[in-house]
Amino acid sequence: MESGDLTAANKRIVTRLVVVVLAMFGFGFALVPLYDVFCEITGINGKTGRIAAEEALTRQVDENRLVTVEFLASVNSDLPWEFRPLVRKVRVHPGEITEVKYFASNKTGDPVAGQAIPSVAPGQAAKYFNKTECFCFTRQTLGPKEGKEMPLRFVVDPELPEEVRTVSLSYTFYPADDGVPIETISMEPGKLDSIM
Repeated sequence: MESGDLTAANKRIVTRLVVVVLAMFGFGFALVPLYDVFCEITGINGKTGRIAAEEALTRQVDENRLVTVEFLASVNSDLPWEFRPLVRKVRVHPGEITEVKYFASNKTGDPVAGQAIPSVAPGQAAKYFNKTECFCFTRQTLGPKEGKEMPLRFVVDPELPEEVRTVSLSYTFYPADDGVPIETISMEPGKLDSIM
């Protein structure tokens, strides 16, 4: 093989490798929105909805039905916090506004910021679970050794399928001061340390 043929072959290989690397880089950026669409379609890693308090007040309450809502909590191992629900479960009528509280405390001597990421099970219930107020809407900063109660106000949509009698709402707190956009963090299904 001539050296000119070898040089041309090397250039083709390098060009192909550059195209593959660029395609992989683009695919990496597309993963987050693709994951969100996949979760929305399948109900996996159920993300809850958010509605205005005024809209929640207009919901018709189904007095003939009760749904059990269970509350779970965990903390990412990189966040030195304690985090737990103050009540483990409630029974609610679909359409009624309910408030519960969680408790979080910083176990260090420094201020630490965290962000709670919710997940609902079964996944099909996620689109029927709406919050009007939640500590998960914003990052939470706790001062040295500070503890605080954090409210969660929600309503289960009366359109929730009849076969769903129990809904589990799980929150995991992640560190929020590392510059990583919190929207890119997702729940790791096998790593929930529930306190139920």
